[in-house]
Amino acid sequence: MTTHADIDRARALVQCLRGAVAETIVGQDEPIDAALVALLCRGHLLLEGAPGLGKTLLVRALAGALGLRFQRVQCTPDLMPADILGTHVLIDDLAGRRFRFSPGPIFAQVLLVDEVNRATPKTQSALLQAMEEGEVTVGRTTIRLDAPFLVLATQNPIEMEGTYPLPEAQIDRFQLKVLVGRPDQASLVEITRRATEENGLPLPRPIASLGDIQAAQAVVRELPIAEPLRRYAARLVLATRPDGAGAPEAVRSYVEVGASPRGASALILAAKARALFAGAPNVRRADLQAAFRPALQHRVLLNFRGEADGVTVSSLLDEVWKETPLL
Repeated sequence: MTTHADIDRARALVQCLRGAVAETIVGQDEPIDAALVALLCRGHLLLEGAPGLGKTLLVRALAGALGLRFQRVQCTPDLMPADILGTHVLIDDLAGRRFRFSPGPIFAQVLLVDEVNRATPKTQSALLQAMEEGEVTVGRTTIRLDAPFLVLATQNPIEMEGTYPLPEAQIDRFQLKVLVGRPDQASLVEITRRATEENGLPLPRPIASLGDIQAAQAVVRELPIAEPLRRYAARLVLATRPDGAGAPEAVRSYVEVGASPRGASALILAAKARALFAGAPNVRRADLQAAFRPALQHRVLLNFRGEADGVTVSSLLDEVWKETPLL
């Protein structure tokens, strides 16, 4: 049973990690918090933004602060699934000729998949089993991945040249999606100051142990949510579907596919992590609100009419939140 002391220790860990990453990353509080939420929920995070906004550096900074095994995959159109999963290679030594498995970068604890939508759908699908089940099948062999296993993927806006939109099954594996915006003037000045100094942007040193991380993950899972709030979360998710109960007229007109049951679980788990951030002993409506858009915005797909009329998913989610009653 989770105690107030457990919550306090987990919250202190989050604050230390946030501070360590913020020493490297300036003006990106929302992506930093989303990465920490994904870590605590044993989920995965998709960061979308134009090149040069610090997405890759954010992931490297978080991995450095966690002290976990880190690997990076740079996605290109010629990347193959075996380049991520690994492959069997033929070796010939004193013991004779035999095949030996050479593991790929997916056998890490923090995996950065850079520009994931520049890889082909075939290669993108190599991540599906690992992200959902925490294991990889190569040939006839299934190998369990070490926990925690966290995928932090970056993607360029889909309208940029040379991108392959993530299929629904792939994007639904990400617990959260965050849009990385451009820094304001004050943040930009500080970024240039840090980046142009002699020491550049140093990465954080490890400040968390594996036991600390797993204990914080357990605290998040055990934080309670009142049954009325759980039902409210379910109504919010149903309202994102064009045929769902309580869906606003804009959703019925412009949405092709709404959020899945996995989206409902992602919303509640993220709200639990947000409650931990605030030191609350249970989930509040404000925690659901903070988690609502990151948990659902990549799970709502517009139909042709929505695309043609220039409707945004963010505006539709705002409508859902406004029109869905708490009770």
